[in-house]
Amino acid sequence: MDLETFRKAFAELRAKGWIESVRRGDTGVGHTLEQHLGLAEHNIAVPDLGEVELKAHRVGSNSLITLFTFNRKVWQMRPIEAVRRYGTPDRDPGKAGRLGLYFTLSRTPNSSGLFLHVEEKFVALRHISGQEIAVWQLEALAARFKQKIPAMILVSAHSEMRGDREYFQYHRAQLMQGTSASVLRDQIIAGNVLVDLRLHEKQTSARNHGTGFRVREDKLHLLFQEIRDL
Repeated sequence: MDLETFRKAFAELRAKGWIESVRRGDTGVGHTLEQHLGLAEHNIAVPDLGEVELKAHRVGSNSLITLFTFNRKVWQMRPIEAVRRYGTPDRDPGKAGRLGLYFTLSRTPNSSGLFLHVEEKFVALRHISGQEIAVWQLEALAARFKQKIPAMILVSAHSEMRGDREYFQYHRAQLMQGTSASVLRDQIIAGNVLVDLRLHEKQTSARNHGTGFRVREDKLHLLFQEIRDL
């Protein structure tokens, strides 16, 4: 679907008002949008931008969504050492108390004393003792963001429950693009972008499932420099 076709289809959808979700749960808002627009894929063809990701969200939702993962050359200490120093035992009986670092981190120290420290050009994972565990250059994070999400069409929907069924009113579509190191820095400081550690010990090394940079859904638009209504 190209951008002009999307505009027309979305205008028709908006005019319908409240629509019953075609799927229960968190994914209902996106799946219902796709079904009513007749989309088989999540992307829209935009002139000069190519294929652009389409995302729908519920107005007022502060659920976390993953933007990208970034691990390359950031660890200042061996990941297995970090797991053994600051990890917590897995509560799953099948994992037999295996140590892991499964935390969502902000600038406020967590129960293990880990937090995000932000400077002008980098953000670091630190312990309250002063130990530096990992460092991400903000310019590298901005480049990764642009690579992963060069642009996005964000559709906003009001949501309400009627008995055990959810209904949506799709009312706004915005084309968003462009970010920068300073934008990411500001949003990390504001607590809107968080970092997910996802690694655990595996014999003599650490198994890393990817350090995720996540954003609160209702703050997603703050990561883009250019926004226009469609």
